[in-house]
Amino acid sequence: MAPSSPSDTETVEAVLSGRPDAFAVLVRRYQDVLYAHAARMVGSADDAADLVQRAFVKGFERLARCREPARVGGWLFRILANECRDHLKSRRRTDLSVEVLPPLRTPDPGPDDAAREAELRRQVDAALDRLDPEQREAFVLKHVDGRPYGEMSALLGVSVPALKMRVHRAREGLQTLLEAYR
Repeated sequence: MAPSSPSDTETVEAVLSGRPDAFAVLVRRYQDVLYAHAARMVGSADDAADLVQRAFVKGFERLARCREPARVGGWLFRILANECRDHLKSRRRTDLSVEVLPPLRTPDPGPDDAAREAELRRQVDAALDRLDPEQREAFVLKHVDGRPYGEMSALLGVSVPALKMRVHRAREGLQTLLEAYR
């Protein structure tokens, strides 16, 4: 029988007590979910991988500051979320993808439908690019990942009312921006 995996608390304690190699358990446990979020936020696989790596490095360096080792996954998520926001703020992006959104296809697309779909996708990409990074993050967590506000609050360390306002403003912003294309 294979030994069970150590808990987050046990893993954090092992790292802090002089076993830095134990951090690999946290990397394996959280890398996929962190990468998925980063890719949705920044729209680039390479940038997402870099951001996740940066988040893990910062997490390792600051692990002693993690107040609740049992919730280290949420703590790492907040580090990544900050990395994503900083990345989006630092660069004016034109290559963000909306692959995170539901398909815009008609059941039997013809040549005109394909052209309309491509144009709509370009417009949505441009509109998402213009959102404030915090609004984009809240929108992605709520409407792409389908997370409830309580979970979003725990992940980001932001109150539920503040998150609801960010999502609301993101929707309004997208609507306004997309109406400009009509």
